[in-house]
Amino acid sequence: MTDQTLFQRLTAEREILSVSQLNARARSLLEDVFPQVWVEGELSNLASPSSGHLYFSLKDSKAQIRCAFFRQRASRVRLDLRDGQQVSVRGRVSLYEGRGDYQLIVDSLEAAGDGALRQAFDALKARLQDEGLFATERKRTLPTQARRIAVITSPSGAAVRDIISVFGRRAPFIELFIVPTAVQGRDAAPQIVRALQLADRGGFDALILARGGGSLEDLWPFNEEQVARALFACKTPTVSAVGHETDVSICDFVADVRAPTPSAAAELLSPDQQVMLAQVTRAQRQLQQRMRERLAREHLRLDSLRRRLRHPGQRLAQQAQRLDDLELRLQRSLRQQLSLLQQRHERLQARLQARHPGQQLALLRQRLQHYQERLPRAIQHSLRQRKARFEALVQNMHLISPLATLGRGYSILLDGQGRAVRRSQDTQPGQRLEARLAEGRLSLRVDDPDGQPHTLSLLD
Repeated sequence: MTDQTLFQRLTAEREILSVSQLNARARSLLEDVFPQVWVEGELSNLASPSSGHLYFSLKDSKAQIRCAFFRQRASRVRLDLRDGQQVSVRGRVSLYEGRGDYQLIVDSLEAAGDGALRQAFDALKARLQDEGLFATERKRTLPTQARRIAVITSPSGAAVRDIISVFGRRAPFIELFIVPTAVQGRDAAPQIVRALQLADRGGFDALILARGGGSLEDLWPFNEEQVARALFACKTPTVSAVGHETDVSICDFVADVRAPTPSAAAELLSPDQQVMLAQVTRAQRQLQQRMRERLAREHLRLDSLRRRLRHPGQRLAQQAQRLDDLELRLQRSLRQQLSLLQQRHERLQARLQARHPGQQLALLRQRLQHYQERLPRAIQHSLRQRKARFEALVQNMHLISPLATLGRGYSILLDGQGRAVRRSQDTQPGQRLEARLAEGRLSLRVDDPDGQPHTLSLLD
């Protein structure tokens, strides 16, 4: 039968189902509507056959439901299950078709109340981790030579007895101070906070926060946010020793060091006196060996210095010999310097002789004589060139000179200011003019510039 036809409505002609068909449809319907649910109740009729599967009923005051917990899932549960135990289970609702029994197929089981606490634990852990309270770089190292240690725990619990016993056996010289506080119950968390604050101000070398084992509910004060933040605020190095080795609390993540048990915390802070005695003995032997080796080296060094030590007379003789050697080297150096200076003097003398003024004067006289011989020829040549140029210029000037024009019969009229008269309109009747000829000058008077008759005064 396919899923499409499984839940088709009955036809009007009355569809008749077999028992197996009805149970199959009912199982499919239940599994589709309730694929996963959480149910809390009391265990009863617990049965564990050789197959490893678990079968039980989960009930409350008014009803019950059969449950099947198959081996592959049931093997992961660490609880010691028993009838009457309150548990929370997660699974899917189904139906056993062979008997028509309505049942719950379980895939997870935990003690009642533990699931909510576990969720709160995980949520607080994630939030504090995001804030950096678990950061490795802020954790302090424990002191190697602690002298005063505060133990924050219940004064009547087994944890404090274990811690005192370990310190008494391993390091009785360490002072222990018990800071009493409740470690279980509703009032435990505020008391632990006050105890941490009090111990942190006490000037101790380290703090141990301790408690014996218990259920998650018993250890819950050490999972409270206020306790975690008080532990984080401590300036003193802290050790968390809460519960057994398998128990984990928020304080374990916040503290500088986590110890699996209170006894282990005491061992972390208490060096074994037998081990310390062995270390001291070993250090003493090493010191003696080092001293013997140092004395042997110093003896060798003293012998070497004694062999190197010489009589002052020998040192004076060596110094005198060295002084003679230096004197000879100085004399050789002086001779070399004098030789170099003599050679330089000769070179300078030769250069000076080459530049003597007499030689310079002789050269200058030769040059002067040469120039005196060249000067008349240069003057004559220059004069000839200038004369030829002058004659050419005179000829060119004569060609364009007004005098040449006058020589051809023309004259130039000049007014009283010596300006040339170019137009008749520039003259007036009776005006005196001068005519310049090729040879000589003539004085003239204007009669009529326009050709009209004009009467002149007899007195003019």
